[in-house]
Amino acid sequence: MVREMALRSRFLVLTTALLLLLLLESSLIMKMVDAKKVHVPDNLDDVVDDEEDEEWKAWGKPKPKEPPPFDPPPDLSEMQPQQIQAEMLKRHFGPSMGFVKLRLDVPRTKEETPRIAKKWTNILRTGAISAKFVVVDVNTIMFSIEDGQDTVELKDFILSQPEAYEFKLGQQAYRRPGDPPLEVVIEKLRKEKEDKTASTKSSESTVKDEF
Repeated sequence: MVREMALRSRFLVLTTALLLLLLLESSLIMKMVDAKKVHVPDNLDDVVDDEEDEEWKAWGKPKPKEPPPFDPPPDLSEMQPQQIQAEMLKRHFGPSMGFVKLRLDVPRTKEETPRIAKKWTNILRTGAISAKFVVVDVNTIMFSIEDGQDTVELKDFILSQPEAYEFKLGQQAYRRPGDPPLEVVIEKLRKEKEDKTASTKSSESTVKDEF
């Protein structure tokens, strides 16, 4: 009987010690977890976030273009003038500036030309081409572009617009295939105006003679 009571007493002591060890271990684990927690204050006005990575800082900015691969110049002696112009335009680097002549046979007000320039700017922006347009007069718009690699795309875009007639970069003028030079168009319009004026005067003279 005494032996049985001693065994029970020893079992209770061991069980109690084991429970105490488990409680102590749980308490230590909870303290370690609490120590690793980061306290975030409710007021963040004075908090400065200086841990932005480079990708976040570059977000929203245009990515720099990679330099084009080396393209050896062709033999210009075997090329047509139009091919030479296209080759020179393709190899143009750095900032560019030129002029766009609008169609002269389409009447427009001075308010319409700025709207055309704004429309072109917005369309090109969606294509990641940073071009700026400045209205010179009712029939002329000046353009500037920072990256000369986009000059060919800009030229193709301008000549695809119904309002544009001629794209001029430096001394080189580009038009749609089959379109005559701007000087020919100006002379044609001048002659048509003179013929119309002469016809009007002739009609007025005839009316006076009848009376």
